[in-house]
Amino acid sequence: MSQIKIAPSILSADFACLGEEIRSIDAAGADYIHVDVMDGHFVPNLTIGPNVVKAIRPYSKKIFDVHLMISPADPYLEEFANAGADIITIHPEAGSHYHRSIQSIKAMGKKAGIALNPATPTSVLDHVMDMVDLILVMTVNPGFGGQKFIHLLDKIKDVRARIQATGRDIDLQVDGGITPETSKQVIQAGANVLVAGTAVFKNGPDKYADSIKALRG
Repeated sequence: MSQIKIAPSILSADFACLGEEIRSIDAAGADYIHVDVMDGHFVPNLTIGPNVVKAIRPYSKKIFDVHLMISPADPYLEEFANAGADIITIHPEAGSHYHRSIQSIKAMGKKAGIALNPATPTSVLDHVMDMVDLILVMTVNPGFGGQKFIHLLDKIKDVRARIQATGRDIDLQVDGGITPETSKQVIQAGANVLVAGTAVFKNGPDKYADSIKALRG
């Protein structure tokens, strides 16, 4: 498996100084910058849109990992691509034709991800494994930070086995309740990219590097 990557979720950052927060986590060793986009419809929260992604893009050259928790997602794919997203992750429930959505993301020259909510079966991956670059297993129900980890280690193992069967280099990302304790469990189950908000940001910028290091296991 490839090296463990940490993707701090800026949902937990100080929005009053978001650019500086991104600079700080970049300098502290973040591998990806994870951007949670929520519409108050697909999930019960409102966060940021493409204009904010465009505004913060100059603050880091790291990969912008944009998770769209919006429905429908298709009308906004191009806007987020143009705003500076490197990876665009969608939910299969967010549209009728997620195969086509993935095709659209790839046609824009971006990497495509698919996100699985806790109750979303891994069978939705059956006919897109040759296309996706990232599979996100949600270990909380999406919408809010700071939730308790749901033990879906069997699901993570299932996805890892599916990835290995393809022989492709696909990131297996896990998001939800990630702490230095749960990170060890999900890494052992097969994850190689960990999204963490509270665990990275809660102790302030002086501790970002230590927090990120602790999550690597």
